[in-house]
Amino acid sequence: MLARINRSYVPAYWDDFFNDSFFNSFEKRASNSGSPAVNVVEEEKAFTIDVAVPGIPRDEIRIDLEEDLLTIASEERKSGDEKNRTFMRREFSYNTFKRSFRIPETVDLENIRARHDAGILTIELPKKEEVVEKAPRQIEIK
Repeated sequence: MLARINRSYVPAYWDDFFNDSFFNSFEKRASNSGSPAVNVVEEEKAFTIDVAVPGIPRDEIRIDLEEDLLTIASEERKSGDEKNRTFMRREFSYNTFKRSFRIPETVDLENIRARHDAGILTIELPKKEEVVEKAPRQIEIK
């Protein structure tokens, strides 16, 4: 929680800008965007895409590769008992989402792998052998 700003040092109009409700409304807008959080990492031999998909089973996630476009998607799901329930507060939502990534030419498209564990979908995109930098070596002088 952020402390309120001391009004003796900062004009009152800044008080509302930096208070908790400002950040809470920003977080709410960001979390309702419908897209899961994603980390993309480049390592020496591969790229890795981690997608936060808590509560979404692997069989409800689809990964498509068309030419150089990788698309991750899931359809909205609602259980039948949700209609009969009155929520006092609802923060869980399983919305439809679709994220697409342009895959660089350096990726070996035939060896892309995906796994789903503890709410994280991990997609490994290995680099082609000829692209992986080989460690420098010293040439012996004879």
